[in-house]
Amino acid sequence: MAASGRSVMQGAVFLDRDGVLIENRADLVRCWEDVEILPCAVDGLRRLQDAGWPLVIVSNQPGVGWGRFTLMEAERIHARLVNELAGQRVAIARSYLCPHTPDDGCACRKPQPGMLWKAAVELEIDLGRSWVVGDALTDAQAGISAGCRTLLVRTGRGAEQERACNGMTLSPWVDDLAAAAEWVLGKMRKGDLPVAPTGMAA
Repeated sequence: MAASGRSVMQGAVFLDRDGVLIENRADLVRCWEDVEILPCAVDGLRRLQDAGWPLVIVSNQPGVGWGRFTLMEAERIHARLVNELAGQRVAIARSYLCPHTPDDGCACRKPQPGMLWKAAVELEIDLGRSWVVGDALTDAQAGISAGCRTLLVRTGRGAEQERACNGMTLSPWVDDLAAAAEWVLGKMRKGDLPVAPTGMAA
């Protein structure tokens, strides 16, 4: 507890879905049968969880806005993924999705930080103690706008986006979510974090 008697807000790890947790598909993930959990993802999630980090999914799903699938179908995939990960001893604190297209100009579609702000309020997360892990520059942009640290993975769209950057990027690149977990835990071991996820000194 803080000196005032209030609980200290904790940090979290925000995770993009397609390309980070599951295989990215050029024709979009439209149903559960399209879902293939990346092998490296479960290991990375467990390691982050065991170190005390709450895990939160934040995913752009423009297929809803384009009429490729319904919001209910998208939410059903998220719920099934959360359940599947729970069966592998990974607890997802909450999942969020943005159903809008890039032309809608909403505040929740990454690179806008709306989903991160919403999670911060609903889950009492300190964004300054948090990380965002994604496979696209828009993930890093959302995280930076919200005041989080960011990592980009080379799975999904990551390798292509890294090549397009020509060495100019907003965030470090790592191979996959397992490597991202090692990066975060390495920073914790070195004390190179403002605070640990619980708000205690690293």
